[in-house]
Amino acid sequence: MPHGYEINDLAKEDAWRMFRIIGEMVGGFDRLSGIEPAITIYGSARVKPGDPLYETTVEIAHALGTLGFAIVTGGGPGLMEAANKGAHLAGVISVGLNIDLPVEQEPNPYSTLSISFSHFFARKVMLAKYATAFIAMPGGIGTLDELTEILCLIQTHKMKPFPVILYDSRYWNGLLQWLRNTTLAGGYISETDLGLLVVCDNVADVVKTVHDWYDNQEIAMESAMDTARSASSRPPRRKVAHRHE
Repeated sequence: MPHGYEINDLAKEDAWRMFRIIGEMVGGFDRLSGIEPAITIYGSARVKPGDPLYETTVEIAHALGTLGFAIVTGGGPGLMEAANKGAHLAGVISVGLNIDLPVEQEPNPYSTLSISFSHFFARKVMLAKYATAFIAMPGGIGTLDELTEILCLIQTHKMKPFPVILYDSRYWNGLLQWLRNTTLAGGYISETDLGLLVVCDNVADVVKTVHDWYDNQEIAMESAMDTARSASSRPPRRKVAHRHE
């Protein structure tokens, strides 16, 4: 019988596994605390340097890095490497959250802060926790898994509605058509759910989407703080004594 299936093989060690999970979570929170503002970029591990999509991902990460955003990826090769490379070239924090796999995934050389995980769900928490926006480049099952989890967290109000950007409409068009023509038409999702996705086809549109959203949040935050300061400077309201007949 083959071995190496983590969820199945550790059935007799569930209690000890909890300590390993806690260790991964605490370590991730400890090392990533303070990296904000950050942007998480998802995408295929199979795209090679020199491919136009690889170079575009470098551009996107570099452009966002020059605005002061740290870049967070899954830490592996392909478009993850490209995003970390762009961050590295921009001189900002370049986070790679690597996962231990049967076919070893080596951390790419452009991560300036690298953490390895044994559990996908612990890694995915860290990919989501510190991000101000999410960019899904073309990718496979892993990218789809990460994308739909983020959408579900926002839909269910477990996460603030950050921008979720799909890069390359030609790649994502089939999924978008299915979501609209089958899932939305069948009443399984709402128009609001579908509206969580922003499709971009060039670097400038990605940067503008993130920049505008972040600017609007900063303005809203400053306005709220001004309101709070104004309220705290008002004289306290006098209590009205009630007469009892």
